[in-house]
Amino acid sequence: MMTPFDLQGRIALVTGASSGLGARFSRTLARNGAKLVLCARRTDLLEKVKAEIERDGGVARCVAFDVLDERSIISGYDAAEGAFGVVDTIVANAGISISHRSIDMSAEDFDRQIATNLRGPFLTAREGARRLLKAGSRERQHGRIIFIASILATAPDIGLSAYAASKAAVMQMAKVMALELIRQGINVNVISPGYVRTEMNRQWFESDEGVSQVARFHRRRLMSECDLDGALVFLASDTSRAVTGAILTVDDGQSL
Repeated sequence: MMTPFDLQGRIALVTGASSGLGARFSRTLARNGAKLVLCARRTDLLEKVKAEIERDGGVARCVAFDVLDERSIISGYDAAEGAFGVVDTIVANAGISISHRSIDMSAEDFDRQIATNLRGPFLTAREGARRLLKAGSRERQHGRIIFIASILATAPDIGLSAYAASKAAVMQMAKVMALELIRQGINVNVISPGYVRTEMNRQWFESDEGVSQVARFHRRRLMSECDLDGALVFLASDTSRAVTGAILTVDDGQSL
């Protein structure tokens, strides 16, 4: 008997799956029954995630995927369909952050963040939606697009103007796409995480400035990657059939 959050039969594509939250998202979806298409530029690191998923009894395929390159995205979806069939669950997670005060940020660093964090998710979601529509998503009613934003979209912090702007744009883009696809059997939603402890930010949060930042949070702690598991599985599952255009903030109250 299927549980409410069973993802058996689903085919999920996760960008930025080689490390951090993307790797965690991939393992979580696989653990709940989905077949995983692991996407990133660093395929050597993807192989490690794939091995972990398979060791736990899951099924995964590694695909070279550059969200800055439209042709790479198309070929990545082609590879996914060749391995498993049409992708029905898309997690647009890939992103970067370059921290500089606005007056010190170069145009190149600004453009790179907007391209990776906004244009990349747009192209990833657009290609997935096109293929879902062609495969009859309106009849099946189980397409899922999940964007990963950030509380910085609404709670600004110094040095992150381009990053915050890109994530705010992702939120509004998701709402527009949700409206456009609402009659086509595709739900589009956003997870907006707070500060999560990962390998990428460990050095910062061990610094004096980082320790001071955590001390300002109401619960005086960082989130763990596992704190996003519930939101992810909920939005990917049939339990969220009536949820679209939503922004689900999971931040341990950091933005309050």
